[in-house]
Amino acid sequence: MTIVEKILAAHAGKQSVTSGEFINVKVDLVMASDLTAHISINQLQALGIRKLFDPSKIVFVMDHFTPNKDVAAAMEIKKMREFARELGVNFIEAGDIGIEHVYLPEKGLVLPGEVVVGGDSHTCTYGALGAFSTGMGSTDIAVAMATGEIWMKVPPTIKYMFNGKTGKWVTGKDLILYTIGQIGVDGALYSAMEFTGEAIRDMSMDGRFTMANMAIEAGAKTGIFEVDEKTLAYAQERANRPFTVCKNDDSDEYAQVIEYNAEEIEPQVALPHSPSNVVPVEKAGDIEVDQVVIGSCTNGRLEDLYYAHLVMQGRKVSKNVRCIVIPGSQKVYLDALRAGYIETFVMAGALVSPPTCGPCVGGHMGILAAGERCASTTNRNFQGRMGDPRSEIYLVNPAVAAASAITGKITNPKEVMGNA
Repeated sequence: MTIVEKILAAHAGKQSVTSGEFINVKVDLVMASDLTAHISINQLQALGIRKLFDPSKIVFVMDHFTPNKDVAAAMEIKKMREFARELGVNFIEAGDIGIEHVYLPEKGLVLPGEVVVGGDSHTCTYGALGAFSTGMGSTDIAVAMATGEIWMKVPPTIKYMFNGKTGKWVTGKDLILYTIGQIGVDGALYSAMEFTGEAIRDMSMDGRFTMANMAIEAGAKTGIFEVDEKTLAYAQERANRPFTVCKNDDSDEYAQVIEYNAEEIEPQVALPHSPSNVVPVEKAGDIEVDQVVIGSCTNGRLEDLYYAHLVMQGRKVSKNVRCIVIPGSQKVYLDALRAGYIETFVMAGALVSPPTCGPCVGGHMGILAAGERCASTTNRNFQGRMGDPRSEIYLVNPAVAAASAITGKITNPKEVMGNA
């Protein structure tokens, strides 16, 4: 069996499962955010359900509209807070906050071999840890909260092999953008995307989280990586409970195997209005930007801020650009502060925000006006995603975003950094 099949079989109480089979699966964690939890709560209340399967395995993370953007958001979050306190659900907000897909792995709430479901499409992020994680609708999340189980079809697995080593300024964001550009937004529809190869083995955990995060942009059920020494080091440092590592059998069968030469992949940019509308940054053309966003559940980790710091250090943000930097969690914020990255951003003329999804989903703290363009390290550039439907979003890696903030147009970091 593949990694995904082994995890699902173990959680379905079966010796084996096969692609296309329908199964009931026990979950290890259920997550919802301020964007979705209130819908699940409404469903539970409508059904008269007042007891959850295990409140310690349910977590609400306030990240999309926090700090509260308006009275409506404050009222919804108050409702979630009261529900969580009454039923004992873990409720994350205020000083212990983080963007959900940065926060959960960071706190050891997700570990290898587990099954995690969340009321957010980018829940597939946790596949970087060798877990099966996927997003679900809020009604399904309500059922999972009540029963501790989900009903699903076992997805086929497509293996993506990245041979060779990546070049300078090429990150996990570029590998996944390149892949989506090659296969399209439905190229891995209801499949598990398994990432492997030399470039993947060399990649940091932060880079792997980025790639798994954007598997959904290719239509995938999840993205997943084999557990190696880097994964174990990350998980063991944070784990407060035992976990089981699932590995591929030698005789596993994939629905498809796709190979890429990582050495040929350059920094990428997804042009409006699709994550699949991808070109190398050098071929993007002379595109001026009004705003740059560095952060999100895709690229809000410490390594991402490090790349932006390298490019921005000793330089100034263009007077025509609003540059917003959003650490993915309070821990990332503190680590970046201690490393001097925050000082770099402030001295360069960027705005540093508390952890929030904010502008990524058009929530707040960076909404675009009609005709404005934004270079962003987020995961979606759909029309109207960040504000006015007449605005444009260009998806890039953190180094490209930082270089673009300095020059005022979409820019390859090597144009700013030279051989540095």
